[in-house]
Amino acid sequence: MLPLKSWRIVSASRALLHPNWPMTKRQCVYKAVTCSAQCLSTSFPKEDIWESNTNFKAPGKERKLISYTNPVSSPRNYCTGQDKLSCWNCKQTLDKTPVFFCMSCKVVQPPEEGTSYFKLLDCDYTFTLDTHKLQRSYLQLQRSLHPDNFSQKSVKEQKYSEIQSALVNKAYKTLLKPLSRGLYMLELEGMRIEEGTDSGADSGFLMELMEINEALDEAQTPEAANKIGEDTKGKLADLTKAIDAALLKGELQAAKALLAQMKYYANIEEKVKEKLSEFM
Repeated sequence: MLPLKSWRIVSASRALLHPNWPMTKRQCVYKAVTCSAQCLSTSFPKEDIWESNTNFKAPGKERKLISYTNPVSSPRNYCTGQDKLSCWNCKQTLDKTPVFFCMSCKVVQPPEEGTSYFKLLDCDYTFTLDTHKLQRSYLQLQRSLHPDNFSQKSVKEQKYSEIQSALVNKAYKTLLKPLSRGLYMLELEGMRIEEGTDSGADSGFLMELMEINEALDEAQTPEAANKIGEDTKGKLADLTKAIDAALLKGELQAAKALLAQMKYYANIEEKVKEKLSEFM
């Protein structure tokens, strides 16, 4: 059975695709979907995960979510709902999320279950996020969380700094480029693009890609390769706009199809770079 948050997102996403809904209503649901998606969990090492049990009232009555937690092995208390986080070291309540350091004793904290990469790096949940802000957040966090800063600290702090630093690195790499960012957003919505499958690609589109690849293989000068590279960048720019528009409208299947196309063009872009390196 899906967790409640995931079920709400899936239900809202389906509602977005309803053909009889006016655009204003779809946009309202989209906001609810994106808000909920930020709360979905990222993957953390097993020792820092807390199990959660959920009970519901009987059918026909008002359903109320009741969550409680059982400790697995993390030294920091983690609860959902109105419960507060507390520092694993001094037990001081931690009000801000995500939290990287205790404001009281200043020790580094373990990652929090239920934090998306967008929230982790303090970015808006949008396909066209501000990459300059993303980079600033990333550099600031890495300066404070880098394991070198904790070489004289306790073993536990060293471990948490390594985990947090690695997580921030992964989040940054995922959100930096449009393709990986879009695929991650679809994952938050419960959708994935399978690797190595062409089943959903249009035959005309695949033929176009074949011609581009052949032209790149036959390119004899840097100018010829650069021309293909510029054309590819244009295609990627157009796809970026189209994907953003699809996500704003809640057209998740359309966004998925466009991201599949983006994967092909991103691959060509990498091949152009390789080709240019051969002329150096």
